[in-house]
Amino acid sequence: MSENLIFEQFLDRLKKTTDEGRDKAVKKRHQLGLRSARENLSDLVDDQSFLEYGAFAVAAQRSRKKYEDLQIDTAADGIITGFCKINSDIVGDKKANAACIIYDYSVLAGTQGYFHHMKLDRLCEKVREYGLPIVIFTEGGGGRPGDTDVTTSVAGLHVPSFANWAGLSGKCLRIAVNNGFCFAGNAALFGSADIRIATKNSWIGMAGPAMIEGGGLGKFSPKEIGPSNIQEKNGVIDVIAEDEKEATKMAKKILSYFQGNESEWKVLDQSQLINIMPKDRRWSYPVRDIINIISDIGQYIELKKEYGRGIITGFIRIEGKPFGLIANDSQYLGGAIDSESADKASYFFDLCSKFNLPIVALVDTPGFMVGPDSEAEGAVRRMSNLFLIGSQLKVPLTAIFLRKGYGLGAQAMVGGSLHEPIYTASWPTGEFGAMGLEGAVKLGFKKELEQITDEKQKEELYQSLVDKLYEKGKAIEAAAHLEIDAVIDPSETRKVILKAQELRQEI
Repeated sequence: MSENLIFEQFLDRLKKTTDEGRDKAVKKRHQLGLRSARENLSDLVDDQSFLEYGAFAVAAQRSRKKYEDLQIDTAADGIITGFCKINSDIVGDKKANAACIIYDYSVLAGTQGYFHHMKLDRLCEKVREYGLPIVIFTEGGGGRPGDTDVTTSVAGLHVPSFANWAGLSGKCLRIAVNNGFCFAGNAALFGSADIRIATKNSWIGMAGPAMIEGGGLGKFSPKEIGPSNIQEKNGVIDVIAEDEKEATKMAKKILSYFQGNESEWKVLDQSQLINIMPKDRRWSYPVRDIINIISDIGQYIELKKEYGRGIITGFIRIEGKPFGLIANDSQYLGGAIDSESADKASYFFDLCSKFNLPIVALVDTPGFMVGPDSEAEGAVRRMSNLFLIGSQLKVPLTAIFLRKGYGLGAQAMVGGSLHEPIYTASWPTGEFGAMGLEGAVKLGFKKELEQITDEKQKEELYQSLVDKLYEKGKAIEAAAHLEIDAVIDPSETRKVILKAQELRQEI
């Protein structure tokens, strides 16, 4: 056989792994308004940077189908894996090294087969060795029962893929992206990723229709199982995207915060912060407006917006430097921290700590949500966990109190104590106390208030006591007693955060 013929055969075989060689499958995706797996790959990775593993694999079904057909119909065994670079233009070539895993739904509905798992495992092993971040696209239907070539396995439960993937936690940042159906094993990979992005047209569940029906739990269509609007509210999805294009863009942007600094940035007029707080301390306000002003323009991304709404978590940049951001939202429960928001904050603290991202906390909370209903949600366990995670932070935290800093909730927002952060500052509007002023007066002066029968006089005494406690707990007084480090001009917030972080080496 001539060398030219061998090379031609190689090129022919290589073509079958590409969209050009699988035009029918690609057209079917396009007819549904979707992209092919390799189109998503091309959009994700830097040009000419992809180093692929196992492109010539096919499904382990040679005993039931023609090998020539398998080469096209089951190209790469439904999963594209390899090393790449992402965001070189933003963070530089050296910091852009990454890995990617792209499930191909056009191959047997993106199901997980024998060689498929081998490819996944090999990449996980190498990624762990080099400590690289991974972006994974998870669209697919879970385990594949049709791999008839596998004759040395009964249940196939010894597959190490899920342990290998989960074992990367804390070692390699894993960002999952999903569009379409994501069931069973695919959902397990999605759910155990560090950051989870999904399109509006996603359905994510630990079992698909066949498994649910087989378990005697009824018949459901795929679109009845784990729709994205449900999974967003329960915290499964961190970021909702319009489509695959936007989801890919979000994955790249989120990854960039963990890759390092950006050299170019723009900022809004910081003097807006001086009068941004409402005049009445009892009024709520949109804290996201403050976040957007403090952050470089266009560099704020929020996670889990519809879950644990009393606390906001996300990423920002200040002069191009990345930070994890946590803030209380006074427009939900007055900024009180309920069990869901405590879970959300704990997870976020842990994520930033594991992957070396410094944290900024914007605090305005009356404390933890209390009462019988809160306790029924496991408040003691879930809120206490915020202290446990906060005490283990391995990255610097800068605390800025915008207004209320009351009780255990305020302490939990800043790592457990006002002296835990590298720097604890307050805006002039800050107010501090062991509990909310109103509650402190009602509890501490209960007898005095009960002795007054005239309602007008009682209200006057009550208000005068609240005013006295407010004066005593104002930010200036807290700073004078060294409970906090400083009271700052709100327009200087960015500068204060950067100065506080100067002791930290650049990532």
